Amino acid sequence: MAVTKPAFKYNRHQYTDEFLFNLYKSLAIPRLFEEKMLILLRQGRISKWFSGIGQEAISVGSTLAMENEDVIFPMHRNLGVFTARNMDLFRLFTQFQGKTTGFSKGRERSFHFGAMEYNIVGMISHLGPQLSLANGVALAHQLRKEKGVSLAFTGDGATSQGEFHEALNVASVWELPVIFLVENNGYGLSTPNNEQYRCKNIIDKAIGYGMESVKIDGNNILEVYHTIRRLREELAINPRPVLVEAITFRMRGHEEASGVKYVPQHLFDEWAVKDPVGNFETFLLNGKIASQKMIQDFKEGFKAELNEIIEKAFLVPMPTPDYEAEMADIYAPLTEPKEILPENPENSTEKRLIDAISDGLRQSMQRFPECVIMGQDIAEYGGVFKITQGFVDLFGKNRVRNTPLCESAIVGAGLGLSIKGFKSVIEMQFADFVTCGFNQIVNNLAKIYYRWGQNADVVIRMPTGAGVGAGPFHSQSNEAWFSHVAGLKVVYPSNPYDAKGLLCASIADTNPIMFFEHKFLYRSTLSQVPDEYYTIEIGKANVVQEGGDISVITYGLGVHFVVDIVKELKLEGKVEILDLRSLLPWDKEAVEKTVKKTGKVLVCHEDTLTGGFAGEISAWIAEHCFEYLDAPVLREGSWDTPVPFSPPLEQAFLPKERIKTKIQKLLEY
Repeated sequence: MAVTKPAFKYNRHQYTDEFLFNLYKSLAIPRLFEEKMLILLRQGRISKWFSGIGQEAISVGSTLAMENEDVIFPMHRNLGVFTARNMDLFRLFTQFQGKTTGFSKGRERSFHFGAMEYNIVGMISHLGPQLSLANGVALAHQLRKEKGVSLAFTGDGATSQGEFHEALNVASVWELPVIFLVENNGYGLSTPNNEQYRCKNIIDKAIGYGMESVKIDGNNILEVYHTIRRLREELAINPRPVLVEAITFRMRGHEEASGVKYVPQHLFDEWAVKDPVGNFETFLLNGKIASQKMIQDFKEGFKAELNEIIEKAFLVPMPTPDYEAEMADIYAPLTEPKEILPENPENSTEKRLIDAISDGLRQSMQRFPECVIMGQDIAEYGGVFKITQGFVDLFGKNRVRNTPLCESAIVGAGLGLSIKGFKSVIEMQFADFVTCGFNQIVNNLAKIYYRWGQNADVVIRMPTGAGVGAGPFHSQSNEAWFSHVAGLKVVYPSNPYDAKGLLCASIADTNPIMFFEHKFLYRSTLSQVPDEYYTIEIGKANVVQEGGDISVITYGLGVHFVVDIVKELKLEGKVEILDLRSLLPWDKEAVEKTVKKTGKVLVCHEDTLTGGFAGEISAWIAEHCFEYLDAPVLREGSWDTPVPFSPPLEQAFLPKERIKTKIQKLLEY
């Protein structure tokens, strides 16, 4: 866009001519790149594009203001972040095309990817969650006493999301060095800001969090650079979060298919004269900082380089689907042995489930000094179930962290810690409350390794289940919600020995794990548990009792239901009980073995029957083991209602008596 006189005043401070011209080149690169992309889009050579034209000064200025080792969390329109970090343009363009030579093997689109070799963490479409990841990275800096600072982008529309509020609150409470940078371009897709919020400025939101804030002209590259550079230097010395509102305007639609008819023309006219590239170019020319020839030579040279890269990229073939390769990238490879046996197994103590979990958590904290545990009331109070009682004295409050009541932000912070090489264990006070962190779990934790190879070293402890008269919001069995999500591991022990070994294995694993602990079993079940550290391989079932007539496949409290029934009906030797222990991945080999052995199968669990995990097991048996069956595969679970509070209703809701009936029916078949 041609500009004869700059629309705003540039303060060059003490910056040299060379610095200013290099700043201009960094600013012009994403514009030239985008102009080429729009031509390719019109030619039908690419399929989609999110334009940042008009907003380049924010991406480029803030990125160059940070140190190279600082982690940046960009969004759709932040091409300038990637180019300012000198990202390989061939890989970047093939990323946009979905080629395997990109950064995500063709599994992600445009800017939904990260690359830690450039210290860039990719967004997800839900926008707000990346702010909490920035908190986690900043927390890692804080714990290591480093001077790093996180820079997290978001848009004006995303400030309406709950995660925005949670992330800012956590950052403020923990005094984390994060720059939250809001690109205020006036619209969330087509929704104007007066339909998003009622405060005059977005920076006004910072007041409620006790956080300082700064409002800047997002089209003035020098104002952006100088402000962010100043803040970055301050936060490195005096860590704290800052909210920055950069006023700007996008000159294209939300994405090219959206068009711009919803935007009044006068806004385009007003902002056209504030173009960040044209204005800065004029400033350089008027101040004789650069000549027209210098600028022209740079543009022509970059365009020629870009054209060559793009044509080379078009020659790269599209991915060839490979099932094995895709499945191999669901989980990060293990860095610890699958199973570690105790060196002196004879040294054991009878423990309750709750003691075994506490023991495993404590020994894992000792084994992995980079492990941090977080949750509501888990520090001095020891958690509502007292599993972490005394941990603050052992490990200190940096590693045993009370959190604000914001599950999503804490899960996100756990992922951020993982990005910087930490492990985190997050306690949901009750498994029911995980709904408030669902998005982070199923869209960030579960998918990030498959998307761009970043592991999520996070264990989420889930006190679960009914039987304690806690009603519909503290008693749900929600393991099936997560057993459907590729990339998660779901672990559900039924006894103290398994609980310790599986928890230790979960923390040693570098993948996201939902670890279910049954509240009723916490203090009602005992077994001998080795005193030393040990692990049990995740994904391996266990035969609790041998039998020859029928097989009952179950897990969690269901194991105890069946053991009690077998004892009551004197069916020892007749009923084989297979405890799955892990639901994702689950042990198909063990299931097939027990089906072949008995030919009659009941699959049961505490969860409601419809949609419960028994349906998956039953379907697999019917498909793969049909020729070994001597009877229909039976299922049993709880009623398809919420969990009732009153003890008689809760006992009727639970499936124990119906499991007994099904066992008798199967024996008689």
